[in-house]
Amino acid sequence: MSQSELYVSLDIGSSSIKVLIGEVDGGSLHVIGVGNVQSAGIRKGTIIDIDATVESIKKAIDQAERMTGMKIHEVILGIPANGVTLQDVKGVVAVNSENREITDDDLDRVMQSAQVMSVPPEREIVNIIPKQFIVDDYGEIKDPRGMIGVRLEMDGTLITTSKTLVHNILRCVERSGLTIREIYLQPLAAGTFALSDDEKNHGTAFIDIGGGSTTIAVFEDDRLIATSVLPVGGDHVTKDLSIILKTPTEKARKIKHQYGHAFYDDASDDELFEVPVIGADSKDQYSQRYISEIIGVRLEELFDLVLEELFKMGIRDLPGGVVLTGGITKIDGLLQLARHVLKSRVRIHTPEYIGVREPMYTTAVGLIRYAHMQDTFFGMPADAPQAAAIAATSVEAPVNNPKQASGKQANKPSFFNRAKRVFDNFFE
Repeated sequence: MSQSELYVSLDIGSSSIKVLIGEVDGGSLHVIGVGNVQSAGIRKGTIIDIDATVESIKKAIDQAERMTGMKIHEVILGIPANGVTLQDVKGVVAVNSENREITDDDLDRVMQSAQVMSVPPEREIVNIIPKQFIVDDYGEIKDPRGMIGVRLEMDGTLITTSKTLVHNILRCVERSGLTIREIYLQPLAAGTFALSDDEKNHGTAFIDIGGGSTTIAVFEDDRLIATSVLPVGGDHVTKDLSIILKTPTEKARKIKHQYGHAFYDDASDDELFEVPVIGADSKDQYSQRYISEIIGVRLEELFDLVLEELFKMGIRDLPGGVVLTGGITKIDGLLQLARHVLKSRVRIHTPEYIGVREPMYTTAVGLIRYAHMQDTFFGMPADAPQAAAIAATSVEAPVNNPKQASGKQANKPSFFNRAKRVFDNFFE
């Protein structure tokens, strides 16, 4: 019987912070704990108030802990795509072993050699994604271990981001009393599992509409080829409703989800609902069709910006279509509007797991699945701690030293752990 593994993902967004505790058994994910709180101190994916962000993270962690009765020490952290650059890299090494069999050590060294390059001081390496391995001129190899050869090469993509942005996020996580097990780019982790194999191969735009920003990630030939962030999201729709209806922001948010419709032609004009007015005891009445015009105009603008951004990125054709996700995609009529504006095949992705069957959890679920995929590929040692670093089944149990737990993973032959240690050194 396969041993189940526990993972905790931390998705820090502009509108909410989500924590998932997931148990992976035989490749199947079971979500056993969820924390979801409204975020503070974050605007458009950037930290603007560390203390407020820390408090939000603690609240989300506390929610997940109370649901499971477990204590969380380590998390898998998602980094937003703000300021991210993708660069093609190549690594070449000679096979070390006497019998010329390629081992974990050779794999580790070729990934190291691929990232030996000049990275500007203001930038930090997040991930390196292998595209293919080449053994003595035989290419398109996904895993060269066990093969016989003299020379091992790797073509890959190096992901770097702003050092300021990532260090501020890491500072918030550290001050929340957590250690970071792994760091992954959010659209990479989410898109890898939100898209089908055909979509990733043919060329598809994966669009995550968050609260303060919208992330565009383009996949082609089974890899991430471009990503960008637009400073517009679901919160802008809420603000429009709040201003035009003259109602509090929180009430506007509830109206958006309860009565909202994005496609004017299909919205209802029959049923009316009451809206409280700021500074007055009276309430105004509106129809779904009335607010659908407000919502539709803002979302149409967003999809127009997406088209402009794809054009700037050099994307002229998307045979795989467009896949949308994010909290606002639950609004009725959004799919019809997206198809109308984008002139492409569009679908909405929702995670199919009990407890998180909502588009807002796509990234948090993707982080857990991506971490498990990496552990499977690189071979997590048998004595490695549970990825969640959950030390006890009772909240009252003493907390183990998280630094000791994370140190056991040093045997994992992965570039990603070395990248994590670079970040860890920042705090020492």
